[in-house]
Amino acid sequence: MKKKKIIILGVTGSIGQQALDVIRQSEHLELVGASVHSNVAALDQVVEEFKLKKVCVSDEAAELDLDYPGLKVYRGAQGLEDLAASDCDMVLTSVVGLAGLQATVAGIKAGHDIALANKETLVGAGEIVMALAKEHGVAIYPVDSEHSAIFQSLQGYRNEDIKRIILTASGGPFRGKSREDLKSVTVKEALKHPNWTMGQKITIDSATLMNKGLEVIEAHWLFDTPAEDIIVHVHPESILHSGVEFQDHSVIAQLGNPDMRLPIQYALNYPDRLKAVVEPLDLFKVGRLTFEEPDLKLFRCLALAYESLEKGGYYPLIVNTADEVAVDLFLKEEISFLEIAELIEFAMDHFASQEAFTLDGVIKLDARIREELGEKFLNR
Repeated sequence: MKKKKIIILGVTGSIGQQALDVIRQSEHLELVGASVHSNVAALDQVVEEFKLKKVCVSDEAAELDLDYPGLKVYRGAQGLEDLAASDCDMVLTSVVGLAGLQATVAGIKAGHDIALANKETLVGAGEIVMALAKEHGVAIYPVDSEHSAIFQSLQGYRNEDIKRIILTASGGPFRGKSREDLKSVTVKEALKHPNWTMGQKITIDSATLMNKGLEVIEAHWLFDTPAEDIIVHVHPESILHSGVEFQDHSVIAQLGNPDMRLPIQYALNYPDRLKAVVEPLDLFKVGRLTFEEPDLKLFRCLALAYESLEKGGYYPLIVNTADEVAVDLFLKEEISFLEIAELIEFAMDHFASQEAFTLDGVIKLDARIREELGEKFLNR
């Protein structure tokens, strides 16, 4: 059996590292390329272990010390696109933020299937990206545990069979807290996720429920489902990863231990299910599964994501980029936890755009928001 050639964009992040673990345990996958932003030392280890012949360091200021004969080294944002477009069977996009958009587009235009672990690609430009994938005959396989669960639940069915999508959320570390409780939340407290080990940005997003809001927008594009038919269920055990209610009211869902290697493995090997790389699920040990409605008044970020999808155009991008700015400011302790939602709402009011929705427009508006938003909000 011919091995599937994989390129990982963002190999030193949480998803990238877990993808390496999946590849190590597979006879069917071959890592042929990888990128980092600036962590050249970590990239060096990956090159050595997997005998790579092509890599990218997207931070052009990073010092290079990769002494391997025949190793092709791409640099900068253009280099990331060039790596994504180079010879492979699948590109796993796991870089954080909108930085992954153009590289994902480059991979699609080169005819490569995409394993998507970058929410911002579809949130910021879902209409464009899905149209390009269709035009180039490319499949986009979701790596997010929730979207992977929906994708798995749909096997053998059609998107038009969907009545609604059940999108589950752990509720994060502040489930059940009051507004008064959240006024004094520290960065350290917000980074303590009860079930998942993830990077700082996505962990804070889980605490605000913005992570779930971005996933609602993603699900809309991935499964061609209206926002009103994507229902978030808070499920603190994180065992039922999401599911689909069909037109006959049957519900099919995917369950498993909270381990990202499972959806990564499924995306990289689709349509095959290979030998497990995760521990088996013991439902007797789990004991019970519970579900709650999210508090949209307290966790305003989720409500703003729904609102942005309803408004359409550039609004989801504005929410996404504003969230990146807000999380950065929160991590630097320049704004409070509750001000994350306030900043995003502020951005929706101040950066609304009626211009034609284009990839170039997405990139320019994203850059403008990053440049102007923080100062405008802090000086409001």
